[in-house]
Amino acid sequence: MSDLFTTLKGKLSGSNKKIVLPEGTDERILEAASKLAQEDHVQPVLVGNEEKVTQKAAEIGVSVEGVHILDPDTYEEFDAMVASFVERRKGKATEEQAREVLKDGNYFGTMLVYMGKADGLVSGAAHSTADTVRPALQIIKTKPGVKKTSGVFIMVRDEEKYVFADCAINMNPDSQDLAEIAQESAKTAELFGVDPRVAMLSFSTKGSAKSPETEKVADAVQIAKEQNPELTLDGEFQFDAAFVPSVAEKKAPDSEIKGDANVFVFPSLEAGNIGYKIAQRLGNFDAVGPVLQGLNAPVNDLSRGCSADDVYKLSIITAAQSL
Repeated sequence: MSDLFTTLKGKLSGSNKKIVLPEGTDERILEAASKLAQEDHVQPVLVGNEEKVTQKAAEIGVSVEGVHILDPDTYEEFDAMVASFVERRKGKATEEQAREVLKDGNYFGTMLVYMGKADGLVSGAAHSTADTVRPALQIIKTKPGVKKTSGVFIMVRDEEKYVFADCAINMNPDSQDLAEIAQESAKTAELFGVDPRVAMLSFSTKGSAKSPETEKVADAVQIAKEQNPELTLDGEFQFDAAFVPSVAEKKAPDSEIKGDANVFVFPSLEAGNIGYKIAQRLGNFDAVGPVLQGLNAPVNDLSRGCSADDVYKLSIITAAQSL
């Protein structure tokens, strides 16, 4: 894990990227913000009442020196933020509604990113995934050419690094979705120093079983190859055929993936979620994420069971995504 973050910190050194942490009075957030402020990689921005934030920090013995604290109730550019939000929502919110919505830390923080006042956002320590992702989809929205955001985990064990997708967002992606997820996951892999070799997973290898589920994945492979012919990608694969060279030689001898895949695209959310947790718990991999991809600016979601170290690491990742 240390090598991964050493690489990311090297990329960030001196960049002074601003990352918004909307849950400003959460102990884990405060601990992470304090650590980030002591380094030169990320400038943390907490959202909340300054008195309450500093009081909570004092209670737990954490310094907030160098940490920016912004309060929606006293923010000097709040009127401009309201106007920008109303314009962005294109008739779906009145000024009065905007003023109410933007008191919410996640919406306020997301607007800071949208308006260029910050480079990314990390939330979810005390909120659901929906609370974090909804403002991002409404305000920041997906990049041109990307229809849906998706969530990946970077699976790390010693020197091994793999990308698992989608394990967080899309319940039942269709072929077009899977092709898009594969290409976005390859870009994420590159960010983490992984030369992407993408395997599209199923319970079939190269037509060994036929069903709507396997054909969906096979179709996704063709779509992705047509859209991005330079990308090393193949499927459909059972996991062993994608990962074990001797199995790949038997089941898919003509594939450009020789049992050496490092980016794994699961056919559904349930498969991806189960898969990464098995690797985490039985394989002793660290699961870093979920890292959301496909947005115009980085927004990432924490688990409500996260630690201060998880907050710190995801903040580093989010800043790296904004480079």
